[in-house]
Amino acid sequence: MTNLLNRDDISPDTALWLEQQTSKGLLRFLTCGSVDDGKSTLIGRLLYDSQLILDDQLASLKKESRNRTTGDEGIDFSLLVDGLAAEREQGITIDVAYRFFSTDKRKFIVADTPGHEQYTRNMATGASNADLAVVLVDARKGLLTQTRRHSFILSLIGVRHVVLVINKIDLVDYDQEVFDRIESEYRSFAERLGFDTLVAIPVSSLKGDNIVSASPNTPWYSGSPLVPYLETIDVSVDHSGLPLRFPVQWVNRASLDFRGLSGTVASGTVKVGDEVLVASSRKPAIVSRIVTMDSDLPEAITGQAVTLVLDRELDISRGDMLTHPGSTPEYSNQMQARLVWMHEEPAHPGRSYLLKIGSQVVPATITNLKHCTNVNTLEKIPGNNIELNEVGTVTMATDKPIAFDSYGANANTGGFILIDRITNATLGAGVIDFGLRRAQNLTYQSFDVNRAVRAKLKGQEPQIVWFTGLSGSGKSTIANLIEKRLTAEGKHAYILDGDNVRHGLNRDLGFTDTDRIENIRRVSEVAKLMGDAGLIVLVSFISPFRNERRLAREIVGDLKFIEAYVDTPLEDCEARDPKGLYAKARRGEIKNFTGISSPFEPPEHADIVLHGGEKSPEDLAEELYARIFS
Repeated sequence: MTNLLNRDDISPDTALWLEQQTSKGLLRFLTCGSVDDGKSTLIGRLLYDSQLILDDQLASLKKESRNRTTGDEGIDFSLLVDGLAAEREQGITIDVAYRFFSTDKRKFIVADTPGHEQYTRNMATGASNADLAVVLVDARKGLLTQTRRHSFILSLIGVRHVVLVINKIDLVDYDQEVFDRIESEYRSFAERLGFDTLVAIPVSSLKGDNIVSASPNTPWYSGSPLVPYLETIDVSVDHSGLPLRFPVQWVNRASLDFRGLSGTVASGTVKVGDEVLVASSRKPAIVSRIVTMDSDLPEAITGQAVTLVLDRELDISRGDMLTHPGSTPEYSNQMQARLVWMHEEPAHPGRSYLLKIGSQVVPATITNLKHCTNVNTLEKIPGNNIELNEVGTVTMATDKPIAFDSYGANANTGGFILIDRITNATLGAGVIDFGLRRAQNLTYQSFDVNRAVRAKLKGQEPQIVWFTGLSGSGKSTIANLIEKRLTAEGKHAYILDGDNVRHGLNRDLGFTDTDRIENIRRVSEVAKLMGDAGLIVLVSFISPFRNERRLAREIVGDLKFIEAYVDTPLEDCEARDPKGLYAKARRGEIKNFTGISSPFEPPEHADIVLHGGEKSPEDLAEELYARIFS
């Protein structure tokens, strides 16, 4: 292929211009705020003033802008950013839209984020990679709930620089009093959010006031217009001065003679000859090589993707973290964190999720919801769960210890997301405040008489048979028949029945989703202890949610666990109604009743399915016994 451009053919002016373009810094920022505050129009104006719109595109936009509110140019600038048909039809932003533009002094990537409350998760996504936020306020409406919610999320995610754009200032006749009042109110609210910089600018995105140059319509404003301010603000953060954090993404075995640890330096600097520790085991090693695709390096700094070769073989796998001695991260399985919830299904304490932090992915549970935060007043309010778009402070436990830092000390190793274990959907984003020291003082105590010894004495295999199904499906009846037969054979079995347990151990729990999750967690722990004692445990619980049945299986660990689904149709259960509960639920006298006002999630892969609508309990007990115990 022939080179189209020879370097010798480039004129000095062109070469200088190219050099200036490549050396310009990059600022990532987002626009956020409430609906109709003019975010898309502002970005469209920035693109227009940067002369990044082609003539034919301008003509098309003018045509589309008919019957819309437009500025002097006759263009509805929001059409430049609202790319989805639904956005154009409704005049709102739904998804995050990224746009690039450049001025003589800087390059920019701007994220246009939705203002609707239901799309707050998209706003948080746009903020996660931003250095600065432009918070827009409609001068006619002042601060709204979304203005405060977005600002709080910005502080939570770690955006340190904010520009308060008081937009549509032309619609209040460029009134300085309106500007001063909104600025004062916002500064009072944001005082507790700890932003490093906060400036307020009166703007009309539609007419271009104070966008590129000072507007003659606001002679009372002496600050910088928006673009010159964005061109000059310093948002740089020096991660190289932080302690070394090198999360291992994979173990690179390129050949029989090569074993390296690949990943990206999250913070700090690592050099050849440095002593490093594995955060989990505290085992030391010396860095003998730093390998890249091109050549070896003497050192690697924050942001570089490299492969480290150590001078000795250590037990290291994906998710481990390398660090320098004396500056190790916290290593714990319990921590306090703040969560922004992004899913319609609320966050329930006790439910198991996947926590992803760096390259580490581990099962995790919200052990306690300490409080939610009122985004309008920043007051702490009590709650049982975290609803969509709410922010909560929680304690969390992971199935195994993980390495992390507090978000304030190191944003790269202190932020995480929570993932649904079944759908893999991202449910929430959070930041770690600190690890809980009490977790580091607990160790498992081993005893000489163990499960195997107890099982041998009883002459049986300990196991858990977990019956699940609707109320009245026949779970307890079948469990009772099984226990009688096992007892007659000299076996040691015990039934954990849902109603019986709620009279004692779980009598403090109600029937909300959160309490039901805790109900299952507790009985799972009890079943595990009984299994460890060598018993055959028959658990008869409705256990309506798949997540919690999965949690129960995980809690019992290596004990044999059989999920038996008593699949009896709802109409059959209602016809039986031995306790009269269905009738009460139908009359509205019982809330959150499974099958009526609360869902039952049938098992997708039950070990055994017993069809309660087709056979008698005696036949089903015989069928179950034959498949498990004979």
